Amino acid sequence: MTNSTQSFQAPRILVFDSGVGGLSVAREIQQRLPLNPLVYASDNAFFPYGTKGEAELIERVDLVINELLLRYPADILVIACNTASTLTLPHLRSKLNVPIVGVVPAIKPAALMSKTGVIGLLATPATVARPYTHELIREYAANCQVISLGSSELVQIAEQKLRGEAIDVNAIGRIAQELMHTDQAEQMDVLVLACTHFPLLKDELAQHLPTQLKLIDSGAAIARRVEFLLADAPEPPAGYLPEHLAAFTKVTEAAERLAPALTGFGIHQQTYLNI
Repeated sequence: MTNSTQSFQAPRILVFDSGVGGLSVAREIQQRLPLNPLVYASDNAFFPYGTKGEAELIERVDLVINELLLRYPADILVIACNTASTLTLPHLRSKLNVPIVGVVPAIKPAALMSKTGVIGLLATPATVARPYTHELIREYAANCQVISLGSSELVQIAEQKLRGEAIDVNAIGRIAQELMHTDQAEQMDVLVLACTHFPLLKDELAQHLPTQLKLIDSGAAIARRVEFLLADAPEPPAGYLPEHLAAFTKVTEAAERLAPALTGFGIHQQTYLNI
């Protein structure tokens, strides 16, 4: 390895989520920007976010993000969690001078893509209930019928899948059936996966849903936005290999069991901050 390769530092991307759902976003970013070092940070000590109060979450995300940026200075921050994005982005943007990309449920592209005018929204109960989500529907899908279903169970199943545990496919089938038993569901042609955990279960969900139903999420759009914001970064020298890292806020056996899955994302180091 040459000195120029050793001294070069490509822009570092910090991807943050409460659990491991944001890995679906990290994967999309890595496909577009394979030479950028990535820190994947999971606030597993406070997981899940969907059950926490708003003020409590804003305070918690502020604390964890500041600690992460102190330890791992980043050139761009991706909040790969719908709950955290809908609540904390204005606060974070007012305090930090690093570009921040949040996750927005893909309601706008779904409405544009739908031919029947009936779209589905599968999210956590908190995202389904949040005024922010209702505003997106009013703004971008006013001409559509939107069928919404909130599920916390799918979040837990996605976490189990990544830890290499057996998952309850019957539970996934039951949730899919609940969605399809709604009025006008047979006309639904696009389903928004509005939680970053859910794309990790895309194949399992698809097995229980009509084949003509398109499943979409925000991951690719977020990756394009990150690529755009880093477009002026210098090209790395030949032979440059980025180092990726996973940081957790609590040492748990569950986090340690993620090691094999993380290697699939090119992440070979795990660290614990104990926040």
